Amino acid sequence: MSNSSVQSVDRAIAILEILAREGATRVTDLASELEVHKSTASRLLGALEQGGLVEQTGDRGRYRLGVGVVRLAGAATAQLDLARESRPVCMRLAEEVGETVNIAVARDGDVVNISQVRGPSAISGQSWAGARTPPHATSSGKVLLAFGALAVPDELRRFTPLTITDRRQLGLEEIVRRGWAAAVEELEPGLNAVAAPVRNIDGAVVAAVSASGPSFRLTPQRLPEVGESVAEGAREISRRLGYYG
Repeated sequence: MSNSSVQSVDRAIAILEILAREGATRVTDLASELEVHKSTASRLLGALEQGGLVEQTGDRGRYRLGVGVVRLAGAATAQLDLARESRPVCMRLAEEVGETVNIAVARDGDVVNISQVRGPSAISGQSWAGARTPPHATSSGKVLLAFGALAVPDELRRFTPLTITDRRQLGLEEIVRRGWAAAVEELEPGLNAVAAPVRNIDGAVVAAVSASGPSFRLTPQRLPEVGESVAEGAREISRRLGYYG
């Protein structure tokens, strides 16, 4: 990113901070505080307005924070609430099933793990927190696909010989019916996982909680039992988020 681009970002952030502090403010006053020409301030405001972060008031030439800021703040708060409220449940679940437990959300077509609790039987130092994974090859991703939080990708890339590359074989309707999804060595050889949906106060699926472990321990025969435990954990997290349906 060029120095001029960085400077523009800094100035745009400064505009948002001024509007948060002062409320509706004229372009000329913003330009004066930023020590830039009025045309520069107008250009920055135009970009912010296009993104819904600022809006013009009825008084021509005055701007205030837009609803886009509320949307972003709400999304950030929701994610923080999700990580915080799910933590004690994930800790108990990891202890119960003896495997690593993750909370994952949809982001830009992928699955992103935002929180992880390692189980007492974990033998690997790998951390999935912050990792982006493909939805069709993971249990969390299949949950988010099945419940409409993600769209099925046009191309299903193969990662292992067991990766499902035909969307008709993902079994999304079955996942909805039984309440949990499984991935058997579909992302990495020797790694199995199960996941269940987490709902917000409105009932929308906003995340998935999963338990993952080596295939010699989290065997296909054990997946239904662990799947039910994970589904119960997901229901508890949903209740902590305000969903009682």
